[in-house]
Amino acid sequence: MKQSVVLNLGRGDLENGAPFITARLQSEDNSPSRQFTGSLPPAMELLECYHRWQMLYELLYQARSINYRHQPDPTDEDICIDEADITQVSEADFDDVSQKLQNLIDAWLDFEDFRYIDRQLRSRLHPSDEIRFIIQTESSQLRQLPWYIWRFFQDYPHAEVSLSSLNFESKTTARNTSKQVRILAILGDATGIDICADKQLLEDLPNAQTVFLAEPQRLDVSEQLWHKQGWDILFFAGHSSTQAEEEIGQFYLNPTESLTITQLKNALTEAIERGLQLAIFNSCDGLGLGQKLAELNIPQMIVMREPVPDRVAQEFLKYFLSEFAEGRSFDLAVRKARERLQGLEGEFPGASWLPVIFQNPAQIPSTWQDLCQENEPEVTNHYLPSEKFALIKSIWRNRYLLLRTSILTTAVVMGLRLLGILQPFELEAFDRLMRHRPYEQPDQRLLIIQATPEDIGGQAEKPKHNASLSEEMLVRLLEKLKQYEPIAIGLDIYRDFPVEPTHHELTTYLKQQNLFGICKVRDAEAGDTEGIAPPPEIPSERLSFSDAVADTDGIIRRHLLSMKSNDPTDSCTAKNNLSFLLALYYLHQQGIYWEYNDKQELQIDAPDSNQKIVLKGLTSLTGGYSKLDARGRQILLNYRSLPSPKSIAHTVSVNDFLHERIPAETEKELKHRLVLVGIAGPINSSADYWLTPYSATQPNHEKKIPGLFIQAHMVSQILSTVLDNRPLIWVLPLWSEILWILGWSVIGGVLACQIYQPQRLVIATGLALGTLYGVCYLFILQGGWMPFIPSAIVLVLNEGGIALVKLSQISDRYF
Repeated sequence: MKQSVVLNLGRGDLENGAPFITARLQSEDNSPSRQFTGSLPPAMELLECYHRWQMLYELLYQARSINYRHQPDPTDEDICIDEADITQVSEADFDDVSQKLQNLIDAWLDFEDFRYIDRQLRSRLHPSDEIRFIIQTESSQLRQLPWYIWRFFQDYPHAEVSLSSLNFESKTTARNTSKQVRILAILGDATGIDICADKQLLEDLPNAQTVFLAEPQRLDVSEQLWHKQGWDILFFAGHSSTQAEEEIGQFYLNPTESLTITQLKNALTEAIERGLQLAIFNSCDGLGLGQKLAELNIPQMIVMREPVPDRVAQEFLKYFLSEFAEGRSFDLAVRKARERLQGLEGEFPGASWLPVIFQNPAQIPSTWQDLCQENEPEVTNHYLPSEKFALIKSIWRNRYLLLRTSILTTAVVMGLRLLGILQPFELEAFDRLMRHRPYEQPDQRLLIIQATPEDIGGQAEKPKHNASLSEEMLVRLLEKLKQYEPIAIGLDIYRDFPVEPTHHELTTYLKQQNLFGICKVRDAEAGDTEGIAPPPEIPSERLSFSDAVADTDGIIRRHLLSMKSNDPTDSCTAKNNLSFLLALYYLHQQGIYWEYNDKQELQIDAPDSNQKIVLKGLTSLTGGYSKLDARGRQILLNYRSLPSPKSIAHTVSVNDFLHERIPAETEKELKHRLVLVGIAGPINSSADYWLTPYSATQPNHEKKIPGLFIQAHMVSQILSTVLDNRPLIWVLPLWSEILWILGWSVIGGVLACQIYQPQRLVIATGLALGTLYGVCYLFILQGGWMPFIPSAIVLVLNEGGIALVKLSQISDRYF
């Protein structure tokens, strides 16, 4: 099985240690990943030993007068060699230091807090596994270490180590359309070395098209890298070096010109975007080159850790190309080629420690066969398992667990919902969504005249029969209204007694056909055994009730359009709500008609189309409601979104209206409106005060508003729906809600299947919940009340359930 291990050493180094290390293990078939944490202490002795090894390496090669592909850096003071030391160095000393270096690496990586990572990896890996082991670090000290001498790699013969930067990204790149591997081979400064063997090896490759640049100029290299057909492999043979202090690598194009990776950044970036998969720098001291190339997110590259003898470079290239072209994976081909260099160590000590891989963890290494094919290789991020292929495979592999837990959590939550346990939370969520909508303009079709406590207390004639407004005040008010030519007048004032003979003109006003009055239906459950009778002067066809239906928390969220009293002794036999009658009368005056369909649902003609606007009544299971008392004809009340519910329309007090204390420009605009007249006395003086979804954000003295304003919102809702295409509040059918909730349950399960690190899972959960709320908000803007609370619960429940199952499986297997 192919496995991938990414060991992130963070900002650690040998001088200060690595206080926070993560190791991420994942099968390259995109199965769920594992992550483990640990730390490493400072290792100054290891650092000093490596510097000793470097010095002996240089001394030994100078003593043997071996030519290597290296241009000495005059600024490199990291290794100072005394000529007297050259005659004193021996191969035995070098072997002793090499063995000590290996022992120190093993001891360092056996640190107690790192041992946990080692143990977890070994418990999950098999010696037959092909393992891509990537070490992420920004430390030049850690990059220089020969990590493959760690005994871990002796126990896993198909594992190979590579280096990577901490920052990387996955890129989908183009590919050349040729079935041949396109190689750009730069044969640089060959002073003192033989690179003809490298050229011959490349020429002998099967299915390859190689372009050679011999000791080119900088422009020649740049032009080729920009070639529109792109390249699969970039090869360099010649001299190179790395400046130790600045960690900047440079390679020599010819005897007089050298380049850094930065100087070719644009051209190399373009080549990578056009499909460059592999860079091979078969030259000395290439760690600086590798690091800079890694920053450009090239998929793979091979460099040499130290100065490399000419023959070692040639043999490595021969071994690697042979293994790679015959079908071995990239990492295993490098390991086999590196291990074969051990046969040269009698003449070239330390040869097998020289080749180093740099890799982008987000890319799968291409095989030779991949490079020969027309189709683009699959680009999949194996470090971040959120890519689409990993997601699909993970869902398929866990489909039975995902399906079972999703259905189970959905069934449990739907059961709680049907029992009414979730109703308070769903109604609160509904209120929040309503409050978050953008503000609308007041309804210019309405005018509200309210009798304030000052109006009631300042009347010249004392009201009789405990009435709020005297008959004299009502006469004056209705007389004044005539000049504004109202389309309809809704008198939201109880009058269960006849007009006094001395005010016979009031009788005339009450009988006018555009005036509608109210009564109150008997409500025995609320302790009202009598109700309130209607004004005797108003004809029955213009009588309505003013009753409203509040939820258990006292908030009005529903619009009671009509109801039928089954008690013939009830003093109020009105069938329709005041707001409903006023809206229908207003629409009738506009030439708009309505009728009841076969389901006894009211449908109103849309003025601009042949469609019907249907007022669908609520059922006992509507939205977040469970066991709703849906008697009568009810719809959800879509309040006009305003800073205060009392801002629904232009409002004026009775006295201000009678004494014309209205701005002149406003007075002209008040003609031909639908007028609502009602009481707005002290809250403790009447029961006709109600909470709304907006009460939570209102000052204490305005949390409850008079029923007069509730009636205004109800009228406005119907008029705006018909005349302005403003949506009514609607909900999904029950089966659709179940599918919606099940979908979010599946999303939670998918997150748990994909993400194993708790912190990331928490962040992903927060993002998912935020997305859910955002989707519900977009729906409420269109009138849709989506089940937010049940969806959020199943998302978290299913996610937590699958995460616990996965944790249990891991515990049962490994602990």
